Amino acid sequence: MSDRTAGMTVPAARTRERTLSVTTLAGEFHAPSLSDFFPPAVLFEGTPFELDRLMLIRLLMTAVLVLVMVLAFRNPRIVPRGLQNIAETGLVFVKDQICDEVLGKESGRKYFPLIATIFFAVLFLNFSGIIPGLNISSNARIGMPLVLALIAYLAFNFVGIKKYGFVTYMRSSIVVPNVPPALHVLLIPIEFVSTFILRPFTLTVRLMANMLAGHIMLVLFFSATWFFLFDAAAWMKVFSPFSLLAGLGFTLFEMLVIFLQAYVFALLTAVYIGLAQHADSH
Repeated sequence: MSDRTAGMTVPAARTRERTLSVTTLAGEFHAPSLSDFFPPAVLFEGTPFELDRLMLIRLLMTAVLVLVMVLAFRNPRIVPRGLQNIAETGLVFVKDQICDEVLGKESGRKYFPLIATIFFAVLFLNFSGIIPGLNISSNARIGMPLVLALIAYLAFNFVGIKKYGFVTYMRSSIVVPNVPPALHVLLIPIEFVSTFILRPFTLTVRLMANMLAGHIMLVLFFSATWFFLFDAAAWMKVFSPFSLLAGLGFTLFEMLVIFLQAYVFALLTAVYIGLAQHADSH
């Protein structure tokens, strides 16, 4: 028995030795701290313009998006190829499968720039979640999803107010026609909350929660791989290939989620604009 356990009772000494044994065999696991999700500022700290790591990733991915589009259409060809072909495929997808499908060709053409911007912004900001060295989606924290949701919120309300006027638009949005008058006491608050509160809330939370959950899962899989390889006991290293394969498999799944979240966000923006355009047919 060591000097540190010599003065302990027998049960206490055995408990300490068992704890030391487990630590030696399995290594130590440190749960992520709040600073992992809300990192401190790395530039301009203490000023209104301070930037943390996640803000820098947002700026980087925005710059990448702008650069890709500039390079793709710098010298456009009638028969696209290379980067122009990829960018045009994405734009055609947004136009045909979202704008024209939901809003019709005339309205779809009118609101295509807004919806395409939202689609590609969400797509590129999400991609940082699977890029080595960045490892987190810019939408995994609520700030950017909230900004995008507010843009969609202002857009569809602007469309409705511009077409009908404020009073008519509000009345058409929250008053359900052809129901008994007594039910309006119940239905008007429900419609108001559903239209003007839950829409931006669900847009924000859906995007943030999906990207944050994906980030956490990838961190767990690859952290487990590192743990099994370098910190765990020798017999536990056999688990490292399984956690690595799970991490790689989930990365492929996350690529699908990245696209789906961009599609859903842009699609719902188009749907809300379409509903605002036809608020009188509520």
